Amino acid sequence: MYDALNALGIPYEVTEHPAAFTVEEIDGLNLPHGELIAKNLFLRDDKGRRHFLLVLRKEKRADLKAVAAAMGLGRLGFASEERLERFLGLKKGSVSPLGVLNDGARCVEVLLDADLQELPGIMVHPNDNTASVLLRVEDLARLIRAHGSRVTWITI
Repeated sequence: MYDALNALGIPYEVTEHPAAFTVEEIDGLNLPHGELIAKNLFLRDDKGRRHFLLVLRKEKRADLKAVAAAMGLGRLGFASEERLERFLGLKKGSVSPLGVLNDGARCVEVLLDADLQELPGIMVHPNDNTASVLLRVEDLARLIRAHGSRVTWITI
């Protein structure tokens, strides 16, 4: 993951910290730039054929009905831990948009909430919940696209 960032010349800052499995836990660590922590949800459509990684501001509530409507889908639900590991190579508590770099088949679509564009940066796990990486959201989208994965900006 760091090699991919470096290959594209994307600047980033890493903060190591104790394992944090939820947004609430990471908030409790009072990290520098903690206001930029993202909430990441791994979702699937109602038939289990399409998979999505929704990234939004940590304080924002994810309205899955609104997301499904914005994507022209019937319903969205949370994907299982088994699917998380199979598609993104991640364990529960380490969900990150950087996990799509593990998606060799490029099956997972990344949904970025448009509100993220208002932030000077975004903090996400580097596929391990004992650190957080700060980078610009535009650079995150560029990295994901360079991998060949789909990025869609949505308004929730």
